[in-house]
Amino acid sequence: MDQHPAIAADRVAVITGAASGIGLAVAQKMSAAGMRLVLADVDEARLHAAAEDLRGQGAEVRSLRTDVSDRTQIEALRQAADALGPVSLLMNNAGREGGGGILAGPDIWEQTIATNLMGVVYGVQAFLPGMIDADWQCAIVNTGSKQGITLPPGDTAYNVSKAGLKAFTESLAHDLLGTGGRVSAHLLIPGFTYTGFTRRRGVAEKPAAAWTAEQVADFMLASMAQGDFYILCPDNDVTRAVDERRIAWGAGDVIENRPALSRWHPDYAEAFKEHMEGGAA
Repeated sequence: MDQHPAIAADRVAVITGAASGIGLAVAQKMSAAGMRLVLADVDEARLHAAAEDLRGQGAEVRSLRTDVSDRTQIEALRQAADALGPVSLLMNNAGREGGGGILAGPDIWEQTIATNLMGVVYGVQAFLPGMIDADWQCAIVNTGSKQGITLPPGDTAYNVSKAGLKAFTESLAHDLLGTGGRVSAHLLIPGFTYTGFTRRRGVAEKPAAAWTAEQVADFMLASMAQGDFYILCPDNDVTRAVDERRIAWGAGDVIENRPALSRWHPDYAEAFKEHMEGGAA
């Protein structure tokens, strides 16, 4: 399989949220490509185990417990990466579930925004200057969410954090036009994926509808290789065509002046059903 030119032997890949799930799956792919790895996570025990496993497979790995919501810890991560070699890939993958609506407590709101949004801002601000000054191909991947696009009711803090991340990454990609494509940005939008989050919710085995983290990693790499910015992943239940129609309906709320989040509004249930079946929007 062709690779994005930032994925190159002896370059350094920095991955946050790397102790499990999608982050670890990507780390394994980067190791197989001959990259050196700098892995970060708040779960120190899992991070240590992941790093040791990768070393056992022959990877050159440094791991650093990192809370991405702390700018000083991100700076320490950058210094560790620079000491290992030339950084060409940054994956801001660390995230947390929100778990709260509009009236959720300040801790939920502050911690969710701090990790899911500001952690990405801090990561980009720490690593991007070096990438701009470099003379090799570089890439930044930020892990978003479909919830940051379609905004399903309930987990408002999480939705807001991921919507902000989407806007930030889009702006980043536009600003990077000035590098002539030498530094690229990509928004990873996973579908239903069986990860540590899923297990912590009491799901002991992968549901049939879910993709594995390895499938997401493979899809991400193939999409990057063809130059995609929006890496919109399907899963075993939701096809790309379904995602596209859901996203198009949400955009139509503004164009058609429908109520906010009309997909879930009882007065629009039949119209949304017709839209998804291919009828008039």
